[in-house]
Amino acid sequence: MDVETLKEEAGIAACAYVESGMKVGLGTGSTVKYTILELGRRVREEGLEIVGVPTSLATRDLATDVGITLVDLDELNGLDVVIDGTDEFDPQFQLIKGGGAALLREKVVAQSSASMVVVADERKQVATLGAFPLPIEVTPFSYNTTKRAIEQSLGCNVSMREKDGILLTTDNGNYIADAHTGPTLTHPEETERKLLNLAGVVQVGLFNNMCDVVVLASSNGVSVLEKGD
Repeated sequence: MDVETLKEEAGIAACAYVESGMKVGLGTGSTVKYTILELGRRVREEGLEIVGVPTSLATRDLATDVGITLVDLDELNGLDVVIDGTDEFDPQFQLIKGGGAALLREKVVAQSSASMVVVADERKQVATLGAFPLPIEVTPFSYNTTKRAIEQSLGCNVSMREKDGILLTTDNGNYIADAHTGPTLTHPEETERKLLNLAGVVQVGLFNNMCDVVVLASSNGVSVLEKGD
């Protein structure tokens, strides 16, 4: 099967963790979009009753289009589950996220959820985090100063993410700095703390101690990996 078919299978399989009455965080990305499409189908055809909290404007628009009722996170006392994608995950289920530039909202929603289910294809499974450049959301104010501070802190090159030749602006009005560390992030919790201590850094695309389950699509089909197995 091609990669897109694998993504679709994993995204649909993750819906098994959603039941009527749940409050569901809806992630962002090319794999979890299939989860949202399937949840919308279940709402329309099977009477599934859920409320969703989107992690990006793109997810908000897709969920609205497929008929999922959306609410503001502030209206709820936490979420039952969030289903999201990832750019990398390691054997301890630590994640790199932010390839879709939605890491701040994704982390707020993940921290508000009782459990986190990640959908991924086998390319995202790594021994050590960092081959995927680490996304870091930074304030526009003196962003080059923040960029240099990140480079000094991590000892690597950092690039400012662009789209169509201009600096990409997140849904929150910030910029994304991508740190090219290579697969060296053996202590991601320490790395996260160090970066969050830098003025100008809004949030870091390391999602530590959040993920409980990975629904993994590979050439052998879809499998479920649980933390601690």
